[in-house]
Amino acid sequence: MPTPTTRTITLPGELTVTIQEFGENTEGTGVLVLHGGAGPRTVAGLSNALSEHVHVVTPTHPGFDGTPRPDRFDTVADLAIAYLDLLDTLDLKDVMVIGNSVGGWIAAEMALRDNRGRIGALTLLNAVGIHAHMVENRVLDPRTMAPSDVSQLSFAQAEFRPDFTSFTPEQRAAAAANQQTLAVYGGDHFTHDPKLRTRLHRVTIPVLVIWGEEDGIAPLKYGRGYADAFPSAHFTPIPNAAHFPQIEQLGATLGAIGEFVETVVKPGARD
Repeated sequence: MPTPTTRTITLPGELTVTIQEFGENTEGTGVLVLHGGAGPRTVAGLSNALSEHVHVVTPTHPGFDGTPRPDRFDTVADLAIAYLDLLDTLDLKDVMVIGNSVGGWIAAEMALRDNRGRIGALTLLNAVGIHAHMVENRVLDPRTMAPSDVSQLSFAQAEFRPDFTSFTPEQRAAAAANQQTLAVYGGDHFTHDPKLRTRLHRVTIPVLVIWGEEDGIAPLKYGRGYADAFPSAHFTPIPNAAHFPQIEQLGATLGAIGEFVETVVKPGARD
């Protein structure tokens, strides 16, 4: 599998964003993959797999993994606008935006602001961003929990859970810095915008909501509620997976995305 290329792009407002590109841009379209609070490594396998079929761009959110973040750049909305600028800069059209966790929140905010029609479809993987109507379905705040507990709730299968006791001091510092950056973007409510749910009826592009069934961070009923907030979203639960279905069940996740493309986004494309 080809090695992804990494480069830093300057966007309007002098914001710099580091991106990894997987596969070749031969058709002027592609997939934008947005990581969650655990960083870009959590979507690298998904991006690699998707690049066998389409050009993939995976940005590192400014402030993550040691990248610069201007003080003025501090909300999920800022990220959404920056990534729409990125699609303009790369001149990508009919893009599927795939986002995991807070990356899904960013994707939803992008769809609401896409006044140049760059986005063709959304795929949300155990996304956060909306409030829960019922207390038992709320997204848990990992800032209040021990790392081992977060890991337990984030992965259904023990072999995928990080062993934090094995982390070097440098790895611990990097993880802590990423969490601090996530807290900045999350704002006062951290895991959601109280107004987002009531705005999603304006998203008319195809939407797929994929959910690891055993997510202890953002529960399955929260995911169903997220799908219901769109006028016409497709919901696919993934068994034996939690907050990162693209890691624990990559094949099933790719299968769900493939079926969504073939039956909803571009029906009959292979006929």
